Amino acid sequence: MTAAPLPLPRRLPEDVAAASELLSALAAPLRLSIVSLLDEHGTLCVHELVEALGVPQPLVSQHLRVLRGARLVAGDRRHREVHYRLVDSHVGHIVRDALEHAGHGDVPAATIG
Repeated sequence: MTAAPLPLPRRLPEDVAAASELLSALAAPLRLSIVSLLDEHGTLCVHELVEALGVPQPLVSQHLRVLRGARLVAGDRRHREVHYRLVDSHVGHIVRDALEHAGHGDVPAATIG
């Protein structure tokens, strides 16, 4: 006698759409790097991100705009600078896990079947 298969968890369509938007916002190497740096350091201003990433300031600002639009980062003005932080620590965890997974190198592909 075989056991009945376990039911798969049902996801609400709006949850799936929100997760897709989150992953789309993270789907750029520079945005992953920004999130990783914010996860590591807590808050950073634009010039610190520019220095750490070695890319022009307008490019960093453009990617921060995408991350802000996806409500993944928020900026807090401190005098003349805006310090950016992750809105939710789960985002940092997602990026850490993705980077760790990617660092495994030759992980065998799963077989379907």
